[in-house]
Amino acid sequence: MIKKINYLFISLLGIGGLSKIPGSIASLVTTIFLFFLFHLLKISPNIILVFVIIVFFISLYSVNIYIKNLDDKDPKVIVIDEFIGQSIPICLYEIAHEGPKEISEILTFYFIMFILFRIFDITKPYPVNYYDKNFKNSFGVIMDDVCAGLYVVGVLVLYMVFTS
Repeated sequence: MIKKINYLFISLLGIGGLSKIPGSIASLVTTIFLFFLFHLLKISPNIILVFVIIVFFISLYSVNIYIKNLDDKDPKVIVIDEFIGQSIPICLYEIAHEGPKEISEILTFYFIMFILFRIFDITKPYPVNYYDKNFKNSFGVIMDDVCAGLYVVGVLVLYMVFTS
C-alpha cells in the first residue's frame, strides 16, 4: 500500500506512467491545475508556494525510496519534479502580479512559462545539466527541474525589466 501511494505521488497520479511525453503532460497538467487554484478557487499564491516547498521536501524522500534499487536513477515515471519546476515560475508570477489581471494576459504568461520550462528542462543548459549529470539521487532528479523553473523566472524578469 505504501509503495502504491509513493508511486502515485512521484508519478503525479500515474501521469509518469504514460508512454509518450510524460514530462510535458505533467507540466501541462500542473499549469492547468495552478490556473484553477489561483483563478477559479482564488487560493493565495503564498499558500500554494508553501505547498510546493512541502512537496519538494517530501519528493526528496519519496524519489530516493523509488530509485533506491534501480539502475536508472532518473526514470521517466518520476514527474513530481516537473510539478515542482513548473510551479516555481507560476507561483512567483502570481505573487509578483497579485491583484486583478486580464484573463488574456494570464493565459499568455502561463503559456509562455509552460513553453520556456519545457525548453529549459529538455535542453538542460548549465547548471541544469550539472545537477542531472552529477547527482544520481533524488536531489539531482529534482534540482534540474528547479533550475529550469528558475531559468523561466529569470527570462520573465528580464522581459519585464526591458518592457517597463
